Formats: sequence, structure tokens, C-alpha cells
Amino acid sequence: MSKVLLIGASGTLGQAVHANLGARHDVITAGRSSGTHRVDFSQAGSLAALFAAVGKVDAIVSTAGNVHFGPLTSMTPEQFNLGLQDKLLGQVQLALLGHAHLNDGGSITLISGILSTDPIRNGASATAVNAAIEGFVAAAALELPRGIRINAVSPTVLTESMGTYGPFFAGYQPVPAERAALAYQRSVEGAQTGRVYRVQ
Repeated sequence: MSKVLLIGASGTLGQAVHANLGARHDVITAGRSSGTHRVDFSQAGSLAALFAAVGKVDAIVSTAGNVHFGPLTSMTPEQFNLGLQDKLLGQVQLALLGHAHLNDGGSITLISGILSTDPIRNGASATAVNAAIEGFVAAAALELPRGIRINAVSPTVLTESMGTYGPFFAGYQPVPAERAALAYQRSVEGAQTGRVYRVQ
């Protein structure tokens, strides 16, 4: 049984990923306000403390990250910076610090999103952040040592989240979180690296 560290386990997608991976692996949960461990992955010190507490793992999985949705013409640099510091840099730091705490042949799975390739109105920040995550994954896969793999999961809007995000995604076909969780299973249990698993 592999040891999996799941960041963001309490969210809609995180719960589905936990249910999927927990059936076959020892899943350690972490989040800002829930989970076995508390972590703010936008803070390097918080991540370092998490890895010190958890020890070596076989997989690091992220379903977390915040971005700002709103009109471009009224968006402030501070609002745009939210996604840069949280979803982008937080997950980059997860990889930069985390690979040293992975066993040989381990994996890292980050989350991007459909807006990386399919922009919407009010989603400029999300598009920039998601595209940057996918670029980072492609490049990081070339350099990670010891057979460590890295991939990203890029889901469309989730069925369970349509009440919140539905107005932004007019005409999009949502997918259930359980289906998106399969992409995480593919990343953790498969052999590919540098891939973006698009769930649409």
C-alpha cells in the first residue's frame, strides 16, 4: 500500500480523490482548515513543517488552489496576484520542496483547469495561472530525479460546483467529481510524466 499525501482533501474534488485513492492507498490529508495536518502551501515554511511531520511518501496530490474571478477591466493587481501566490506558486512550492520527500519512483499530481486552453469572460487570472501550471509540469518532468513523475489534472467545471461557478461557465458540460478523480488515479498509479489529463 502506497503512502499518499493529499492537499485539499476537504474540497469537492478532494473528497472524491480521497474516496478513490483511499480504497487502495494510505492517504494522509492536509488542508488550511481541515485534514490530519494543517498547511498553507502558499507559505514555504508551512509546507516544510508539513513534510517534516509526514516523512517520506510515495505520492503528493493537490486538489487545492484559489484564483480570482472578475472583470479584467476592474481587476486589481492584488486580485490577480491571489492566483499567482496561491494556486500557482503554492503548487510549484509543493513540487520544489516535495520531491525530496518522495520515495524513488514517486509522483506529484497538481491541478490546473479547463480555462488554461478555453478562456471565459471574467477568467483571465484563472487562464494565466492554469496555463502556467501546465507549463511548469511539462518542464519539471524533464528534470525530476530518481524516477519521480509529475502530471497535472485539468478538469472542466464540476457538477457539484455548478451552484457556485455555473454562471461563469454558460453552455459547459460539467463532470462529476468522481470522474475527475479517475484522472488522479491515473496519475498516481500510472507510468506517465509531464502529462496534462484533461477531464471534459
